[in-house]
Amino acid sequence: MDPAEAEAIAFLTARAGGSEACNLVSTHISRVIIGPEVVFKLKRPVRLAYLDFSTAARRLAFCEREYALNRRSDPDGRIYRGVRRISRGADGALGFDGDGDLVDAVVEMNPFDNDRLLDRLAGAGPLQPGLIERLAHAVADLHAVADVSDDPAGAARMERVLDINAAAFVESGLMDEAAAGRFDTLFRTALARHSALLDTRAIAGKVRRGHGDLHLRNICLIGEDPVLFDCLEFDEDLATTDVLYDLAFLVMDLWHRGQRAAANLLVNRHADRTGEREGLALLPFLVAVRAAVRAHVLAATARDPETPGRSAIRDEAQDYVRLAEAALAEATPRLAAVGGLSGSGKSTLAAVLAPELAPLPGARTLNTDRLRKALFQAGPETRLGPEAYRPEVSATVYGRLREEVAVLLAAGVPVIADAVHARPDERAAIAAVARKAGVPFLGVWLDLSAEALKARVTARRGGPSDATAETVDHQLGYDLGEITWTRLDSGRDKAELVAGLRPLL
Repeated sequence: MDPAEAEAIAFLTARAGGSEACNLVSTHISRVIIGPEVVFKLKRPVRLAYLDFSTAARRLAFCEREYALNRRSDPDGRIYRGVRRISRGADGALGFDGDGDLVDAVVEMNPFDNDRLLDRLAGAGPLQPGLIERLAHAVADLHAVADVSDDPAGAARMERVLDINAAAFVESGLMDEAAAGRFDTLFRTALARHSALLDTRAIAGKVRRGHGDLHLRNICLIGEDPVLFDCLEFDEDLATTDVLYDLAFLVMDLWHRGQRAAANLLVNRHADRTGEREGLALLPFLVAVRAAVRAHVLAATARDPETPGRSAIRDEAQDYVRLAEAALAEATPRLAAVGGLSGSGKSTLAAVLAPELAPLPGARTLNTDRLRKALFQAGPETRLGPEAYRPEVSATVYGRLREEVAVLLAAGVPVIADAVHARPDERAAIAAVARKAGVPFLGVWLDLSAEALKARVTARRGGPSDATAETVDHQLGYDLGEITWTRLDSGRDKAELVAGLRPLL
């Protein structure tokens, strides 16, 4: 540490509460002084191949850029307070925002509880669906306000990432040249398959200046809200990418940590929010690219003899290689339809079943309750009146369900159709969509006693369904006709039901 940097750290430490009250965290590009009531993030005076923080003026500019980028997802300033200039006064002492010469600059932040970081929460157990839904909305809302790139070459942008990866696979010690060549070929083949869609999305404005480093450690739960922070501020090209590549980092991180249901739910709720359809076919490839990047970064870290736990880091790098290979494995999309009267547990089963459908991160789940709410431009939990449940409206909703399923299957996305499907013609129509698309079909019907159905819908809190005990009474009078789908007792544990369905998948 040079004397100027040491002087700045001493000044900031004193301002944050003194050395006994503060904690200094260092990375290769920053120093973070964490005090009881304030956090100062100082950029180190370094010049590397991919960034230049070598002058105070440059560090100030990047501090201001970091603050501006992160306020997109933190508009209320729950983490980010502002940028402070460190200047030297006439007496030679350092101070904030004075008229003297600029010495350095810092991003000023509020401290937060590290135990509320999402990587910590993910390590403690399954992340709750409500949290994942709020996270999906936070990511979608960030992308909605992100600057759109005018570069129409979406495939070329991804090819640049593959070029970097191809060199890094060997340079990092991750694998030898032969293995690296085979691994790279998997990515080039996938890119060729998706290049037209990537370019189409770039032309349509789907390439934006996103977060750039969107993993679980860069998200903190403040109150009930997941707040995204620590955007990549020093490389505009690297952080300007297809919005689904930004999302894919988070999906990959969840999948790697065993949070597969959360990864699938994140994608579904994000798609509900944004209207993503054919683009979802890109996610396996984009997740694989993110995993490959993580693999060679870890492998390079493990080569440093001063790095503790090198063997475990190398093992984790290989875990990411396997994740990438699994994501790139070819898989035929399929359609599963889950039917049953209100309260039978269709949506619960669909959520458990969705991550099982290849390729990862699993199936897009389409739910008629959500489609009906969207038709009336209502939020998922907004109750609709009886006019929304007239037969002609229901026919429209089921028609939209089948149209959406057909589009997704044609793009190569596996789908679960979650609906009552009480009428024989409705069951036949959804099966016909799979037949026309030339994909496998699995129909599942959930059985449950009338008393249990009524108890479940009465106990519901939140969610898109408007069903009541009266709704169940009405449905019990339906003529269901012959049910040829696989019939299951919905009173059983949903994980057990999915285990029984796996041979059929």
